[in-house]
Amino acid sequence: MPVTRRSFIAGSALSGTLLGFGIPRPAYTATHTFGGHAFGSTWRMTSGTSADERHFRPAIEAVLQNVDFLMSPWRDDSVISGFNRLRSTDWQTLPQEVCHVVAESLNVANLTDGAFDPTVGPAVARFGFGPIEGGAGSYTQVAVQADAIRKANADLTLDLCGIAKGHALDQIKTLLRLEGVTNALIEVGGEVTMLGHHPSGRPWQVAIEHPGADTLRAYRVVMLRQLALASSGHAPQGFRGRVQLSHLIDPTGQRPANNDLASVSVLAPTAIEADALATAFAVLGHQRGVARASELGVSALFLAHSENGLTETMTGSFADHVVA
Repeated sequence: MPVTRRSFIAGSALSGTLLGFGIPRPAYTATHTFGGHAFGSTWRMTSGTSADERHFRPAIEAVLQNVDFLMSPWRDDSVISGFNRLRSTDWQTLPQEVCHVVAESLNVANLTDGAFDPTVGPAVARFGFGPIEGGAGSYTQVAVQADAIRKANADLTLDLCGIAKGHALDQIKTLLRLEGVTNALIEVGGEVTMLGHHPSGRPWQVAIEHPGADTLRAYRVVMLRQLALASSGHAPQGFRGRVQLSHLIDPTGQRPANNDLASVSVLAPTAIEADALATAFAVLGHQRGVARASELGVSALFLAHSENGLTETMTGSFADHVVA
């Protein structure tokens, strides 16, 4: 199976994503990390006791498997694949979870003037980054209710790859909170959210990868402070250096985004919001992305290529979260 961010399965090696839990970790503080595979990448949970694994691993894996079944375009039997095959403009009853994610997609599309567009799947496929077949369209041709979705164009399809992973992370956080977990760090495919604080009593801290570096290393270390963190860049998973063809599609021209942005990292109250906004800002590029993030009051770190290396721009309150 292909491995790219746009194919719903980005991992922590993607340029600009997150790496490491609890950085720096005091030697005297015991933590326990466990995880597995999800969406072609990995997931992890870090807490203060090994007992959590026996209880929570099956529940977390069930959440991830359910999101995959609902929203993965790589599965012929997924709910979203079934919707995409329909050639109808009638309302289609779908699980409320899918409708919620589509509604969030349309919200971010509106906030970013279509830089994030859940109908971009066929263009993604034309450049070899996804499996979705269909006609060109726009998010403005999609309507959603609590339990139903309608497309104005029968050939229209939905691609939730740029947002479903964030939704899965939020679902896991909700599960853990309902189970009484007060302190945990959760990561899915390089995106992170948290509950409480590190077992040592300090805030949870994570590192943002240096985009384009020859070796895996941190660019910044940030405190989450009850927020989720997601990153996006133009390099597919495992790629180092600058790319000639971005795997992120600019919906305006239906072609790979072409700009000077190396990566963007977004802090937001929910992972679904951080996930979608990071994708949108990466498509917009450095100048337009910074302008839109500033207008929206979004906390983000933009890293752009320049003659002297990387140019760093922070918006919102992102600087308040930087530790190193």
